[in-house]
Amino acid sequence: MNGLVVDHVAVAVPSIEEARPLYERLSGATSSPVEELPAQGVRVVFVGELELLEPLTPDSAVARFLDRRGPGFHHIAYRTPDIRAELTRLAAEGYELIDQEPRPGAGGHLVAFLHPRSTGKTLVELVQR
Repeated sequence: MNGLVVDHVAVAVPSIEEARPLYERLSGATSSPVEELPAQGVRVVFVGELELLEPLTPDSAVARFLDRRGPGFHHIAYRTPDIRAELTRLAAEGYELIDQEPRPGAGGHLVAFLHPRSTGKTLVELVQR
């Protein structure tokens, strides 16, 4: 991925309310307000460049992640000025796209994900602010 800048790193947690104080103390940053993203099945807050993800329902992707792996690193997000062009480029380079088209993400940004099968077992998110 040429020239993409890290936007944020996401950590899956069972409870934002329980996890947020730790990350605020560690970073000295105050978290953003909680935002619900029903289409993605999560509640999110940002503490600086760290995104905390809490599942909204027990059958959401983040809930399944927590069941399998427990709390911890979930994905890394890269910022791009043109997410559609980046998806086209990455698909042409052989990356497996989870999202063929961008979708609304936290903060009203456009997001799309690359499958971990094609990214060294790391879930990668693209973000267009």
